Amino acid sequence: MPSSARSWGLVALICLAGGLFALTLQGRAEPGAAPKPAIAAPIHAPPSGSRIWYAAGHYPHLSLPDGRQEVVRSVLNITRPMHFGSFVWNEDRIPQGPVWVRIDLARQILSVFRGGHEIGSAVILYGTDGKPTPTGSFTILQKDADHYSHTYGEAPMPYMLRLTEDGVAIHGSNVRQGWATHGCIGVPLAFARRLFGAAHKGDLVVILPAPAGKA
Repeated sequence: MPSSARSWGLVALICLAGGLFALTLQGRAEPGAAPKPAIAAPIHAPPSGSRIWYAAGHYPHLSLPDGRQEVVRSVLNITRPMHFGSFVWNEDRIPQGPVWVRIDLARQILSVFRGGHEIGSAVILYGTDGKPTPTGSFTILQKDADHYSHTYGEAPMPYMLRLTEDGVAIHGSNVRQGWATHGCIGVPLAFARRLFGAAHKGDLVVILPAPAGKA
């Protein structure tokens, strides 16, 4: 669904330190946010270039809303702050494998994993003003690179990945500070194109909730 203007004073700057994400695996933290020690897996090798690798036998896990866990073999070593419209995509040396997407509404960050390796991360828009983004575990129901909304006046939804029968989807958007969506997840257009190419129908998408009062 298309994005619509709204001023909610959310801090646009999201501090992305690869070491912090590697230790907490709870999404990149906003400035001043305390790490959430969901796992205690240390880094067994120093960060190397654009990626942090975990040693075999010491892979951390991410817990999903349905109780399942996903193994994490490496994460992107993002050391610069990301703003609205920012993203990173790097699949160098990453083999083919199952793809899943983790969306953290609290931090407005989407992460893409393939075979346990994070290959993409982007700042997102999500739904507010009575059109909240649903949370939980979903699968990609439909892909359409040139989709238009039938609900919101044929508004473009490029590189659409549908998650629900009523039209909530991930799609390319103009990701700007003070904007929101009608429930969809909006990502930068160039990122949406890459995600569309990597994801498949049936792939898992997990959406974690925003704090009370933000959605």
